[in-house]
Amino acid sequence: MVSNQKHNTMNRHRICNAMSLLAAAWLLTACNSDVFYDGHRSTDEEGWVMTDPVTFTVNIEDTAQYYNIFFDLRVGVTFPYANAFFFITTHFPDSTYAADTLECPLADPTGKWYGKLSGRYVDNRYYFRRNTRFPMTGSYCFEVTHGMRDVKMAGIKDVGLRMEKTNL
Repeated sequence: MVSNQKHNTMNRHRICNAMSLLAAAWLLTACNSDVFYDGHRSTDEEGWVMTDPVTFTVNIEDTAQYYNIFFDLRVGVTFPYANAFFFITTHFPDSTYAADTLECPLADPTGKWYGKLSGRYVDNRYYFRRNTRFPMTGSYCFEVTHGMRDVKMAGIKDVGLRMEKTNL
């Protein structure tokens, strides 16, 4: 009788755990329903060479949709600068392009990191474009290079591009 009760209790715990996991997964997907694109690329561990671009390709089908575009950055806690600069070139489907410079503050004047500190890394998200629309359908390529004085920049772990649908 005792082993039957123990078996039933274990089954109830398994069912509760499974239901909790399903509920958590549902909540996560519900919270991310506005995410249109989310891509990340690692850089060379020995250092990211400024002439070696990281690219993200996004297919746009709706020119009426507005997006918020974010630039994600992960650096090591040994990164030697309080900010970083990036050149982002957007290549349009008609072969035209737009070039932008993005400054990313990483630490305050006392050296305290901004963003989420996780072990040996710091994660930050920056607005690149707010409430923007794309003028034509097709494939857009975002090409990112660092704009630091060091030709080979160590300490940048990875970069990312995230696009979220938004309503004005």
